[in-house]
Amino acid sequence: MLRTEDSDRVRLLTLDRPDALNAFNEALYDAVADALIEAQADDGVAVVVLTGSGRAFCAGTDLLEMAARIGDPNFVPGRHGFPGLIDQLLAFEKPLLCAVNGLGLGIGATILGLVDLAFISTDARLKCPFTSLGVAPEAASSATFPKLMGRQAATWALMSSEWLGAEDCVRWGLAFQACPPDELLPTTMHHARVLASKPISSLRAVKRLVGVHDRAAIDAARQGENDAFVELMGGPANAEALAAFAEKRDPDFTRLPPGW
Repeated sequence: MLRTEDSDRVRLLTLDRPDALNAFNEALYDAVADALIEAQADDGVAVVVLTGSGRAFCAGTDLLEMAARIGDPNFVPGRHGFPGLIDQLLAFEKPLLCAVNGLGLGIGATILGLVDLAFISTDARLKCPFTSLGVAPEAASSATFPKLMGRQAATWALMSSEWLGAEDCVRWGLAFQACPPDELLPTTMHHARVLASKPISSLRAVKRLVGVHDRAAIDAARQGENDAFVELMGGPANAEALAAFAEKRDPDFTRLPPGW
């Protein structure tokens, strides 16, 4: 589910649910959150790199589990879950890099707003599918995306549910560099090792100072997103989207009640 490898003070975390395109279920949310907590406390780790196995980086939240969570009053969430993972991403004080090796949807795209450097394969594509699922943005992307991309590019990314290519992501500031697929991880690890050769105390200071003006906006965005998500999740649009996913068809939002 999550593979861990250490070299030269760099910890590589690989999402490893290839049959599910590395979608996050509750167990994977917990595993990554715990891995960040452990890396934070480990003085032998200076930098963390996150990537995916197989042809996907991360297909977002496991929609089959999401549907079960809505319909099952006895569903047991993870110890951290999605909110806990976001908490740990925000609390992580060391450099955090992403190597986006393939498809990234939902949190597989919005996580780029919470990492320090993102590298993306030239054949990778990202999508923020919130409107196609009848829900709201997540992971403070309503704050991080406009800052990184500019308001109009962020509006398109978050509102359209359309795919973003690697060149778009670099041009709009969502990724630092695009690499051919076979060069993605070596390039990311090279940059990670450059950073890991520096004192951890200095790396932490730079990260804290670069992000010092963001936290209030991020906290406000998360609260607003959570409120909107509670309002929309399980509503007519979300119910139609999840039913369409389970039935392997496109959702039809034209027959929703007025206002939806």
